[in-house]
Amino acid sequence: MRGEKTNIMFELIRKALESADPYLAVKRSLTFKEGKLRVKETEFKIKGKVHVLAIGKASCKMARALFDVLPEEMIEKSLVVTKYGYTDGCPKGVRVIEAGHPVPDENSLLAGKLGLELAKNVKKEDILLTLISGGGSALFVYPAGDISLNDLKITNELLLRSGATIREINTVRKHISRVKGGRLAKAVKGTVISLIISDVIGNDVSSIASGITAPDPTTYRDAYEILVKRGIWEKLPESVREHIEMGLKGLVEETPKSLPNVHNFIIADNEKACEAVVEKARELGFNSAVMATTLEGEAREIALAVGSIVEEIAKKDRPLKRPALMVFGGEWTVTVGDSKGLGGPNQEFALSIARKIAGLNATVVAFDTDGTDGPTEVAGGIVDGKTLGKLEDAGIDVEKTLKEHDSYHALKKVGALLKTGPTGTNVNSMVIAIVEKTSSETSNNYQRQYL
Repeated sequence: MRGEKTNIMFELIRKALESADPYLAVKRSLTFKEGKLRVKETEFKIKGKVHVLAIGKASCKMARALFDVLPEEMIEKSLVVTKYGYTDGCPKGVRVIEAGHPVPDENSLLAGKLGLELAKNVKKEDILLTLISGGGSALFVYPAGDISLNDLKITNELLLRSGATIREINTVRKHISRVKGGRLAKAVKGTVISLIISDVIGNDVSSIASGITAPDPTTYRDAYEILVKRGIWEKLPESVREHIEMGLKGLVEETPKSLPNVHNFIIADNEKACEAVVEKARELGFNSAVMATTLEGEAREIALAVGSIVEEIAKKDRPLKRPALMVFGGEWTVTVGDSKGLGGPNQEFALSIARKIAGLNATVVAFDTDGTDGPTEVAGGIVDGKTLGKLEDAGIDVEKTLKEHDSYHALKKVGALLKTGPTGTNVNSMVIAIVEKTSSETSNNYQRQYL
């Protein structure tokens, strides 16, 4: 029956994205009845008004679901902050700010100022309902002290190019901000309820969107040590270094370590998306498994490790027998340094693994579930056992391209880029690997159908 499925890989990608659909995630998690708001198994009595602050790439669809659940007269004020081009599905009549990602811009700053103002206006009997999804760290900023937006952008760019993990990046962000690291929630007199779509490994709420409604276990000392370790402390703008140094001396307030008025709920994540893919693959006749949902590190190195498992299956039918499908989730990075190449972690993953699966009857897709991989318009890359040969025929030196971090142009030249457009959600990155029997072992070679 699988031979009739002409777009199996794309069907599985769609399944992953559907499982993390923000609208459905909110509708599954939130109900309202007789003056009571129920989030999963926890019930809240609404005594005053509800204020809504939605931040992230999935904020429009999350807000629309919320407005479908709550009576409009109950909502006092609302603000939605999302990435440029991600406004599809926003409820009518709501103020929407489109802002910069992955680098913050003037609208990100406006969003931060208006969001903090909204939070401060929440009365003791009121509820601030925050809808948080990936991308919030760049979309919602309000620098601390004398740090300018430009200094913040420089710091953000240095962090992104340093190879720092998302947790490391967010640790720094939280300590140069007026809203991150729980500072927004601390400004609220009433109750804070956060519905969160996680784009962070392990669902650490203090890292998702830099933890605007979560207590922060990290310190100025942690931020300083990360910047030194990543070799960018001396490259930072003077205002950023001065603020962190003041924090080290106890001259500025630390991020809050407890927030008793806050209730955070994870309503969608990478693990659920990976499980949905495996369930669908089994329906299609594949021996399938979620191999890991906590992968992190350098994209090109992780790709080689995943490629080794693909090779093991292709040659020895272990740890899964063919036809096999594996799913991996996580957040891999690229240490760009001074390179001027174009690409993203998933494109670099795809280019790297093409070397390892060359000649095998295997297809691998690596993609960011938000639809944009790094500073590009594509979600990632899709390669098979023939891709390396195509690259070489096109005159592309793969090793040199990987060193220059120019995966976008290489994959584009051989038609191996994956473009989904904005997906409206974000639950980390994902790799789907399909390993078929060889053409000599089966009457149908399904591989060409995937691409």
